[in-house]
Amino acid sequence: MKHLVASTVFAAIGAVSAVQAGELWRATGFEQPESALVDAAHNRIIVSNIVGNPGAADGNGYLSLLSMDGKVISRRWVDGMDAPKGMAIAGGKLYAADITKVRVVDLASGRLVETIDVPGAVFLNDMTADRAGKVYVSDMLADTIYRIDGDRPELFVKDALLASPNGVFADGGRLIAASWGKGINRTDFSTAEPGGLLSVDLATKKITPLPGAQKFADLDGVIAIGDTIYATAYMTGTLYSYKPGGAPTVVAQFKPGSADIGTDGKATIYMPLMGEGEVAALSMD
Repeated sequence: MKHLVASTVFAAIGAVSAVQAGELWRATGFEQPESALVDAAHNRIIVSNIVGNPGAADGNGYLSLLSMDGKVISRRWVDGMDAPKGMAIAGGKLYAADITKVRVVDLASGRLVETIDVPGAVFLNDMTADRAGKVYVSDMLADTIYRIDGDRPELFVKDALLASPNGVFADGGRLIAASWGKGINRTDFSTAEPGGLLSVDLATKKITPLPGAQKFADLDGVIAIGDTIYATAYMTGTLYSYKPGGAPTVVAQFKPGSADIGTDGKATIYMPLMGEGEVAALSMD
C-alpha cells in the first residue's frame, strides 16, 4: 500500500499475467485502492481510495461502491477523507482508518457522521470487527493495535513482537495479524527482517507467532476463510495461503501493490491492486 515505492520493484518482479487463475472479474478506474471490504447487509463491496501520499492529510481520499459482480455503483460514495485505508463494519456503521483518525460512515445513508481521533496514532492501517462489535485498527509505524468500542479508542496491545502490524482480521477469539517486518525504514518501507503471521488472543492479549509462517514476506492484508489464512505481500504483489501446521504457499502473483484484501467469507477474495487502480475478485474454490 505504499505507492511511493512501487515503481522501484516493478522491474525486479518482471511481467506478470494480466489475468490470474481463478480470477472472476476485475473492476478499473480507482485511485490507489487500498482496501476492499464486503458489506454483506447491502450486498456490495466498499473500496477505499488513497489518492496521493498515503501519509498526507490532503482531503483527497474517498470511498467507492462496487456490486458483488464488479460493477461500479458509486465511484465517489463518500468524500471528505485524507488517505483512507483499512475498513471494518460494526453496528450499522463503517469505520475507515485515515492516518491518525478513524472515519465513521452511516452505512444506510452513506453520510460521514463522525471522526474519531486516536491519541498517539502514527500511521493507522487495517481494521476489523469482532463478534461483540468492537473494532480494531493497526498502527503500522508504532507496533500497536488499538480497539474502538463505539466511539472510544483505547490501546489494545503495543509490542515489538507485532513488528509493524498491517493487516488484522478478527477470527473467533483471536485477531490474526500480518506483520510487515522488523526494522522498517520509513522512507521506502523496506525492512531489516521480513514479517509473518501472528495470533493475538482477544481475552488475554497474548501474541503468538503462527508456526511455519515467520520471516517470509513484508505482509499487508490478511483474511481467513475457514482454517485457511490468506495474506498479501504489497512489495511483490504476492497472495499467500497458510494452513495450521503448514507453510505459506503462493496462490497468485500480481504486480506490486496488492493491499488489504476482503472476502465474502465463502470462497471469494477481493484484491485491491493499488498500482493498477483496480480491484480483482478471485475464486479460491
